[in-house]
Amino acid sequence: MITDWGFPDFDEHEGVHLFSDPATGLQAVIAVHSTHLGPAAGGVRFWHYADHSAAITDALRLSRGMSFKNAMAGLPMGGGKGVVLADAARTKAPEMLAAFGRAVESLGGRYVTAEDVGMSEADMTTIAGSTRHVSGLPVAAGSAGGDPGPFTAMGVYLGVKAAARRALGTSDMAGVHVAIQGIGSVGGGLARLLAKDGAKLTLADVNRDRLTTFAAELGAATAEPDAVLAVDADIVSPNALGAILTEGSIAALKCKAIAGGANNQLATRADGARLHDRGILYAPDYVINAGGIINVGLEYLGQGDRAEVEARIARIPDRLIEVWDESDRTGEPEAAVADAIARRLIGRG
Repeated sequence: MITDWGFPDFDEHEGVHLFSDPATGLQAVIAVHSTHLGPAAGGVRFWHYADHSAAITDALRLSRGMSFKNAMAGLPMGGGKGVVLADAARTKAPEMLAAFGRAVESLGGRYVTAEDVGMSEADMTTIAGSTRHVSGLPVAAGSAGGDPGPFTAMGVYLGVKAAARRALGTSDMAGVHVAIQGIGSVGGGLARLLAKDGAKLTLADVNRDRLTTFAAELGAATAEPDAVLAVDADIVSPNALGAILTEGSIAALKCKAIAGGANNQLATRADGARLHDRGILYAPDYVINAGGIINVGLEYLGQGDRAEVEARIARIPDRLIEVWDESDRTGEPEAAVADAIARRLIGRG
């Protein structure tokens, strides 16, 4: 009996849809993990993959994470994810985006898309020309919606502070050393917020110009992207791509906590146990990075304004504390505890 279709990350997904539009060059995957709580919401990633299998695997992992993220954030939405396969030159045309919008529309509202890596508000506007099932569009001041990045950054910032209280016993970030991998929309926003608090920062990014500019602006130290995880810091904050917490990188960690906005930070489920065995506090990624989906989710649902978005983001530390408390009570790794809670919420517990 086929259970995973040859993809270990296939997790009882309701549907995995492959799209090709030769006229525009579109090749895309939309994975719908669960619609138990509502339409499957999750952004679309524009990325160059080594092969089609890697793209499908990314969509599977990300869509499952969105099911868990939306459930833990208390949103009446399921989990899905889109990936558009970019060529090596990252060629993106309006016609390709419109074709992706048509792909979304063909699913009849079961999947709601928004920005992710490689996509922008302007891209969402183009996609919205072909489908109603899109969020993250430009909005009026004070409204829910728009670029989710700053809202994700705010949630991660609050989660980092919660991790500092839990792992370091301090509510004052002044002098707390945080090593940040990735300083794009989320990591960069996080870095600026922590700098205002007087935190000591070590930054890493594949974009050398951006890294140099940020380091000069914030008075931060720098490290290579593949070395920053092993920096001797209080907290390591991964905010780039996923699967960076491996058996090898976990063995090299010199921090007391991991708290960052990158999706799917654990390369395997066993790596959550490895962190726990080392006594390193872990903030499950789909709990701490829910700020962006709270923003665009409420935009799509038409529920509340920016004040409501911010109020819900402010509750992210409470959910982290719930996970950490249960981990302490049961002795189970934080990652396993969060997964169990999320599975119960989507009817798979």
